[in-house]
Amino acid sequence: MSNVAFHSSIEGAQHGPKGLDNFLAFAKQSGASGAQPSNYMLEADGSDGAQFKSAQEIKSAFEKHGLNIDGFSAHCPFWLHTSAWTGTKSGIPFTHGPLHGKSPEEVEAFYENYILRLMDLSAELGVKIIPMFWGVAFGWEMATGYPWGFFSGPGFDLLKEGQERFVNKTARIREHARKLGIYLAHEIHPGSGAMTADEFNMLVDICDGDACLAVNADPSHCWEGEDWETRFLKVGSRIYGCHVKNFVVRKGFALRMMEPNWQKRAMQFTDLSTGDVNLTRYTELMIHVGYAQRYCEVMGSKTAPLVVEAESNYRDGDATSADGIAWVRDNLCFPVAAGSFEDNMGA
Repeated sequence: MSNVAFHSSIEGAQHGPKGLDNFLAFAKQSGASGAQPSNYMLEADGSDGAQFKSAQEIKSAFEKHGLNIDGFSAHCPFWLHTSAWTGTKSGIPFTHGPLHGKSPEEVEAFYENYILRLMDLSAELGVKIIPMFWGVAFGWEMATGYPWGFFSGPGFDLLKEGQERFVNKTARIREHARKLGIYLAHEIHPGSGAMTADEFNMLVDICDGDACLAVNADPSHCWEGEDWETRFLKVGSRIYGCHVKNFVVRKGFALRMMEPNWQKRAMQFTDLSTGDVNLTRYTELMIHVGYAQRYCEVMGSKTAPLVVEAESNYRDGDATSADGIAWVRDNLCFPVAAGSFEDNMGA
C-alpha cells in the first residue's frame, strides 16, 4: 500500500478559553494526531503578551498528550501589526489589554516585537511554518475591493503607497523570518494584505521574491468569484500550510452587508461534510501542488497536517470541531497513489 500523506489536526483560535493543556486534551480525545495552538495559548499565564511559556513547557505539553506540533496560528498579531496604522477599532477584541487606548504607533511596535519573539520561540521548537495573515497595509478603501481607493492623481496613488507601506512595515519581520528559516504562511482572506492569489503574488514581487512569503491554504475564503482551485493553483508553489474549512453561499443575499449576525449573512461557515466545497478534491489539489511534500521537507515530518477549522452558525463549537477532526481522519487521510492507475493495465 502506498503512503498516507496527511494526518488530522486542529486549529486553536476558536478554543482560546481552554488554554494550551485543555486544548491539547480536547484534540487528542477527538482523534487528532496533531494540533496548531493559537499564539495566545503560548503566552505565560498572566503575562498579557509580555512573555511566552518556555519551549520546554510547550514541548512537554504536546508530549503529554502524544500530539505533533503542527505550527502555531498567529493570525491576530500579524493582522494587528499591519493594520494598526489605520487606527482601526476592529482589532480591539484581539488586542492585549495594556494596549487599549494606545497610539497606532505603539500598537504596531508592540506587535512587531511580539512577532519577533514568537518566531524565536517557534524556531527553538523546530516549528518553521507559521499560519497568519497580513493586515490592511493598503488601507480600508482598497480592502473594500470596490474602486473607492483605486483612483490616483497629483500627490496620491493608494496602490503604490500601499506597496511601499507593506515592504517597509514588514521588512524587519521578514528579515528575521529568513534568518530563522521560517515561512510566514499568509491566509488569502478578505480584509487582509492580500485578498486574491494575484494580490499575494504582487506582495512577493514587491518584496523581490522573498522566500519567507508563503501561503496557508483555506478554501472557505473563496466565495467572491475566485474559486479555490483557481486561487491555489496560482500560488501552489508557496503553499506551506493548509486549513480545512467549509461554507455555503445562500443565493439571493448580498455577500457584503452590514449584518453582524452570521445566521443572516449570505456566506456562512458550516461543518465539513455539508458545505459547498468538495474537500476531497481540495485535498487532492494540495497533493498536486506539492503541499504535503513541501511541509514534510521543512518540518522533518512523515505526514503533513490537514488542520481542521470547522465552524458552524448552528452547531456547538466543540461538537463541530470534534466531528471535523474525525471526518478529516476518516475521509481525507487516504493512501496516496504512487503512480498512475493505468500503470498496471495489460500486465
